[in-house]
Amino acid sequence: MTLLDWLVLIGTTVFIVVWGLWKARSAKTTEDYLRGARELKWPTIGLSVMATQASAITFLSVPGQAYEDGMRFVQFYFGLPIAMVLISAVFVPIYYRLNVITAYEYLESRFDLKTRLLGAFLFLVQRGLAAGITIYAPSIILSSILGWPLEPTVVAMGALVILYTVTGGSNAVSQTQKQQMVVMMGGMVVAALVIIWRLPEHVSFGKAVDVAGAFGRMNVVSFDFDVQDRYNFWSGITGGFFLSLSYFGTDQSQVGRYLTGRSVSESRLGLLFNGVLKIPMQFLILFVGVLVFVFYQFSTPPLLFNEPLRERVQASAQAGEYAAIEAKWEQAQTAKRAEVERFLAAREAGDVATADASREALRGAAKQANDIRKEAKAVVARALPGVETKDSDYIFIGFVKRWLPSGLFGLLIAVILAAAMSSIASELNALGATTTVDFYRRVFRPDASDKHVLVASKLFTVFWGLVAVSFATFASLLDNLIQAVNILGSIFYGTVLGMFLVAFFLKHVRGHAVFGAAVLSQGTVIALFMLSDIGYLWFNVIGCALVVVLGLVLQAVLPRQPEPVVAAGA
Repeated sequence: MTLLDWLVLIGTTVFIVVWGLWKARSAKTTEDYLRGARELKWPTIGLSVMATQASAITFLSVPGQAYEDGMRFVQFYFGLPIAMVLISAVFVPIYYRLNVITAYEYLESRFDLKTRLLGAFLFLVQRGLAAGITIYAPSIILSSILGWPLEPTVVAMGALVILYTVTGGSNAVSQTQKQQMVVMMGGMVVAALVIIWRLPEHVSFGKAVDVAGAFGRMNVVSFDFDVQDRYNFWSGITGGFFLSLSYFGTDQSQVGRYLTGRSVSESRLGLLFNGVLKIPMQFLILFVGVLVFVFYQFSTPPLLFNEPLRERVQASAQAGEYAAIEAKWEQAQTAKRAEVERFLAAREAGDVATADASREALRGAAKQANDIRKEAKAVVARALPGVETKDSDYIFIGFVKRWLPSGLFGLLIAVILAAAMSSIASELNALGATTTVDFYRRVFRPDASDKHVLVASKLFTVFWGLVAVSFATFASLLDNLIQAVNILGSIFYGTVLGMFLVAFFLKHVRGHAVFGAAVLSQGTVIALFMLSDIGYLWFNVIGCALVVVLGLVLQAVLPRQPEPVVAAGA
């Protein structure tokens, strides 16, 4: 980090935070603090919704995912535009009509208190744990750049976000996210351009795409149906649809963003804006990871991308064994570069047979490189027992640190920190709002004054921040951060979505039936996750379908429950 990098990073971050807090300075009541003044227009809503989902994990893990697995992760988002249309048509007008602060208030007005509390509880568990992962991700960056120990960095990062969220409330979150989203996307475009600029002179953009395709990294769409395959068209258009429908329609971290709109129309337009731009945005971020992969076909990549871990191994008793593997790695990379050049020459000459043969050779070279990396990680495991050797989350930040010019490095760090602040702030604000509205004010202190509830909401926000920081200390044990967040969501979202779909469309099903169905469904999904090899996106479909089917069955066999008498917004 040069002086220019620090100036760019600090200047960008301070401007965004000060701007958001200034715009939110008028929040004096609990409703203003938790929901904002309901004055936002659709561009701000759309950017806020996108920024809430685009956490630092997106900018750390997604390029690493593409580096190792190609573009197919984009299929995860294929169901999102359809979900945005359905939420705009059904969910948004109901929430506005009932004047709710949290989505789970609607479950009580439709069913009963216990169903509302179950929905809120499932959200708190899922989102509270996910917030820990989103705190951990940017802490990796600061730890790597500044040389700080990781756990104290996690605590410092969590404290910063807690302070920012508690001070500003919902409106500050939305206002800052608009600026943060601009910084995020601008930074990724700059990163893509720099990578292309860093490629050898004879490698054009088209040739870079050809190289990526030769290694199987341009695998954007697959129509092969396989329930154990995490990313294909069918899992994306179905499982991705149900996950998006549940996340944007019932997760308070998102519902709270579009309920700040000045009207139903503004909220709808904000969601549709997200539906139109989300897939291109994720395509760009994945493609940046693919470009990093192509860049490293012409420049030897690190054997291990986790630099501090590599240094620890080189200082251990296995240093000699690791050095031997590094030498073999260098030889393999040199041979692969020669094969890449042969492939490009054959493509340019129109020699299809040679190009096809070279493509097969490249696939074999890639497999050899993966085997060497596995061998190196085995040495690491012997040298440092219990240490996590998965390093895909370090790929992009390692490239940024080594290859980006001064100033742009600071900008990319600002991008990732802006993403962290936006998503964590939304999550903590939503966790505090749900705990306050659905539990504390509804069950424990229904007669409390507005001032009392406002203080309580801030304390609950602090509490959930501490929970997230605690869970963040375990995040290093996870395989890939972006997958970990999505798996965690898929385990719980299907059940919650099923409860809301029953509420919207099956008017004769009552609270006892849907509550029992939700409990049975959640237990089944958890069992399937632990005992089966089903791709996690399908858990959204399974959980939702089980709630609907079991709700109908239980309604038929249970004694009829009277209509709920609780007013909306209670």
